[in-house]
Amino acid sequence: MFVNVFFVHSGSAYFGYMKAFWKKLYETHQACPECATRTEIGNFFSSLLGVLFPDYAEHSFKDQSEFDAYVAGLRQELHRIVTQNASASDSHVTADIFFDDIPKIYQKLNQDVEAMFDGDPAAKSRAEVIRTYPGFYAIAAYRIGHALHQLGIALVPRIITEIAHSKTGIDIHPAATIGSHFCIDHGTGVVIGETTLIGDRVKIYQGVTLGALSVSKADAERKRHPTIENDVVIYAGATILGGETVIGHDSIIGGNVWLTKSVPPHSKIYYQSKMYKGDDTDVVVFRPE
Repeated sequence: MFVNVFFVHSGSAYFGYMKAFWKKLYETHQACPECATRTEIGNFFSSLLGVLFPDYAEHSFKDQSEFDAYVAGLRQELHRIVTQNASASDSHVTADIFFDDIPKIYQKLNQDVEAMFDGDPAAKSRAEVIRTYPGFYAIAAYRIGHALHQLGIALVPRIITEIAHSKTGIDIHPAATIGSHFCIDHGTGVVIGETTLIGDRVKIYQGVTLGALSVSKADAERKRHPTIENDVVIYAGATILGGETVIGHDSIIGGNVWLTKSVPPHSKIYYQSKMYKGDDTDVVVFRPE
């Protein structure tokens, strides 16, 4: 029906359809006349990151009072964004709670920087990690987005983490739960799903997927993504799927491993390639310590 209408370039039916079409689009704009744009939300994130880490700052401050006024402006901007983009009953209270949590977010991010610096021989300084590592930028977006998500704010956290996704290739859902001293090395192609649980001192490399076995809407309220316990290392290209899949603490998951079942603590899982008459055969090797 839709296609047939567009092949008719004259007549009252065609013009009536087009008038109704544009009217409907106009009404969608009127339904949210002052919604904060993706650019505005991105600017808030960038400005807040610049407050926390001068390496990202685009403003200089002549004294403490000017700095305090700038932070107060960011608090007011978050109030405006929440009011326009989320169904918060009191956006001022929500913004205040978030800013009261900033010291905790800052502490966690510095622990992440420490983990990335200590875990990468190529890192020459913490400043290098902050200024150049895509893993840090993506984790910063996650930490800020997660704090907003925990306050029940819809959409805004997703926009913040998707901005980081577009810049880094690292896709972390803001609802995921990630512990302290988290390290993403290189990072391109990393995917961390909504219900993922990650413990402390976990390190993952590029191309790692912590995903779901099912994409059915019927499973939307279930835990669909894996649990990664403390002190686990997951190497490049590994895929770990399923809400019941648990990677035990102090385990190592090798590159290109595909896992849909749990492994006990202190395990080493990796692929071993063997040659048979010129044909490559991948063999899964499970070797607990």
